[in-house]
Amino acid sequence: MAPVPLGIRFLTSFTREQCYRTFTFVLTFLLYAAYHLSRKPISIVKSALHMNCALANEIELYSYKEHLIQAKLLGKPFSNGTWCNWEPFDKSNYKQLLGALDYSFLCAYAVGMYASGIIGERLSIRLYLTFGMLSSGLFTALFGMGYFYNIHDLRYYIFIQVANGLVQTTGWPSVVTCIGNWFGKGRRGLIMGIWNSHTSVGNILGSLIAGRWVSSCWGLSFLVPGIIVATMGLVCFLFLIEHPHDVNCALTRARKPSKCTNRWDALKHRCHDEQSKYDAFMASEEKDPERECFLKESDVGVLAKSNGLMTSHVVTVNSDRGNRPAAISFLGALRIPGVVEFSLCLLFAKLVSYTFLFWLPMYLANKEHIDAKKAGDLSTLFDVGGIIGGILAGVISDWTRKRATTCGAMLLLAAPMLYTFSAVGDMGLKTIIVMLIVCGALVNGPYALITTAVSADLGTHKSLTGNSKALSTVTAIIDGTGSIGAALGPLLAGLISPTGWNNVFYMLMVADGCALLLLFRLILKELHILAPKTNEIEMKEH
Repeated sequence: MAPVPLGIRFLTSFTREQCYRTFTFVLTFLLYAAYHLSRKPISIVKSALHMNCALANEIELYSYKEHLIQAKLLGKPFSNGTWCNWEPFDKSNYKQLLGALDYSFLCAYAVGMYASGIIGERLSIRLYLTFGMLSSGLFTALFGMGYFYNIHDLRYYIFIQVANGLVQTTGWPSVVTCIGNWFGKGRRGLIMGIWNSHTSVGNILGSLIAGRWVSSCWGLSFLVPGIIVATMGLVCFLFLIEHPHDVNCALTRARKPSKCTNRWDALKHRCHDEQSKYDAFMASEEKDPERECFLKESDVGVLAKSNGLMTSHVVTVNSDRGNRPAAISFLGALRIPGVVEFSLCLLFAKLVSYTFLFWLPMYLANKEHIDAKKAGDLSTLFDVGGIIGGILAGVISDWTRKRATTCGAMLLLAAPMLYTFSAVGDMGLKTIIVMLIVCGALVNGPYALITTAVSADLGTHKSLTGNSKALSTVTAIIDGTGSIGAALGPLLAGLISPTGWNNVFYMLMVADGCALLLLFRLILKELHILAPKTNEIEMKEH
């Protein structure tokens, strides 16, 4: 008998649960990367909608000659300064108009996010994501169709942006809830730091795809990403597994899966008489949290009482559907300790991140006097830094068990780096590359940590007494509040940039400082400088 190949032996070494978990990790990664891939083209195409026509390349010069011939034949006047621009963005207020496109998308996204989490908890995640991705693909493609059908009405593009912003809200609460169903709290920072790199990967792919056609046919810069995200919606419909229970797979300990549930069942019957044994058991579980078992919903009431939780700090949710817990209310989610602080912090952190997302290519094109394609390619280095920063933030927060302190340290370092970046514009390409990566890591690190590990921690906080229906709503509240900042950032950049790009960076530094101040109380609490009240439940993980 021939020996089994090493590759097959490696594949068969994984348990059924590990295979499903890995598959869900990869699939949700690709799904949300597709969402971000479809958001990026607008920032790349901005520099093509309004450019310096005097510096046009050979293709643009050829188009200019055609324009002169057509203008002469039709007897229409033409403008040497704006012949290569796309109406209505050929006016002197083009930055405000481009900012309006960003603002319309992000405002719709921020408003829709609050409702999206509540709706998502009451619908199938798989169907909800499929609908959102198909709709997002449609509206992304429709924006590009404006090029092919020669549409110059600003209202058309704003309508597309608003509609796309609303349907894009289906993505984040759904994928976070799905990944939270499959992974416990142990090493959550590292796992979700790696997983959250899908935003940067999507931005990089979106930049490269949009940059491929931005100088020749910018309509394809939207049409191709639209097709990709719609295709991933079909993949989601066919393959996404929402919860381990759907495939009869329970989250258990890796070495002894059959004993995990039995230990909880035995604990339920003796928790009243053996409180000390229960506490010792919980202490042993915390030593290996990545193998943590999820509470059975039938055990919630007993375990809550045995753990001595104060009723005034336990978020209770009533349900008329038997033992199945109801979805948490909006106000109930706000009562979870830490939700308000982290939500407001994310507002300012996302303001900084999305200003870079939507305006960095144009900043590089204007400041460094490079073409649109090169500016788009260079801007991907900021997202490369974001991948590094997200993973680094997750590792540090897992090691220290201090989520707020980790975010605060990175925010503290980000402000001087932003000032330095604004001052190195004339120091050469190599310096700009280094600063893009460093700033990307420090800006996107806290943003990535709050939207993933922190949201999952708060959505499964012990004050919820095991109710797993809160994760989507908590995620939507945090990301929805952050999206308000995401809407304000590009808008303010469009209004401030005519006065000088340095003023834009000053605005970003102020926002970074505000984000740090909002975490100040939680940082003091984590460092034990601010002692918690005796009747409060102290958060071990944010």
